[in-house]
Amino acid sequence: MNGSNAMDNGQGTERTMLGAPLRIGNMVLKNNVLCAPLAGYTDFAFRKLCYRYGAGLCFTEMVSAKGLRYNSAATKLLLYKDETEPQTAAQLFGNDPEILREACESEELKNFEIIDLNMGCPVPKVFRNGEGSALLANLPLAEKIIAECKKSGKTITVKFRIGLEKGKTVAVEFAKMCEGAGADMITIHGRTRDMYYAGEPDYAAIAAAKAAVKIPVVANGGIFSRTDALKMLSLTGADGVMVARAAMADPHIFSEILTDEEVWDRRAAVETQIADMLPVYGEKFTVVQMRKMTAFYTRGMRGGAKFRSRLFACEDLEALRATVDSIFSETEENT
Repeated sequence: MNGSNAMDNGQGTERTMLGAPLRIGNMVLKNNVLCAPLAGYTDFAFRKLCYRYGAGLCFTEMVSAKGLRYNSAATKLLLYKDETEPQTAAQLFGNDPEILREACESEELKNFEIIDLNMGCPVPKVFRNGEGSALLANLPLAEKIIAECKKSGKTITVKFRIGLEKGKTVAVEFAKMCEGAGADMITIHGRTRDMYYAGEPDYAAIAAAKAAVKIPVVANGGIFSRTDALKMLSLTGADGVMVARAAMADPHIFSEILTDEEVWDRRAAVETQIADMLPVYGEKFTVVQMRKMTAFYTRGMRGGAKFRSRLFACEDLEALRATVDSIFSETEENT
């Protein structure tokens, strides 16, 4: 395979271009570079920033279907989006088909046309409950979940890993099951559950799954640059790529991948997030969240460790803003 030629899946060989529009069900995304659901990070303010930098679609943090059934206020807050945010997908996790369908049809999800089902989370607590990646070992149940959620009338996508153990992949079988159950798109993380986030993604496993289905396949895992994204498309024939951990430190990565533009205004990004978050979450949560986010944004900067120490000493918004201004002013003076 050369360049970014897609594999032949029975529809002829087509070239998958980085940044090309991506059709999911009846919707067409502006491009095929997506932002993954990231627990603790992809709140609405962060998603808006990623959209501003070019992301084709963003996902909410992972949301518990049972939490919605039992009216958890914290769970509902994870689904907050304002009227200026573009089309966004909500990611749900659980293992009860009826409860997941109920969540899809709930008032909390009325503003989300795309529902993504998490069948890949490797976290022990989720796995032990038979949720997330545990469903890779229970295809009949996973199939029932997808089919039941499709009854909601929503566009249903599924995110999963290639298997539970390295060397034992189920990507092809699972992809076929998803398609047969009615999924409109699948996202495949090219690592097994026991690999967590380490090691080279298994491009061949993703490619095999892509060749086995006709629905769109998005590839995830190890994408930290435009080069990585191009490599992923080239080696898998996927219809798009999904960026995860790289976006936490650099939400501007979508511009870097799409246009090769590397320079971004970190100070402006922080101020934008603060302005968005404050009216919704209040000062305490905003300060805690933005200390964490700004710490990520200073990674790789000269004096980054010292900057992070100053950030985490901030107890209120005034101190945080002053520290952020000081940090980036010092950085600008040293460049």
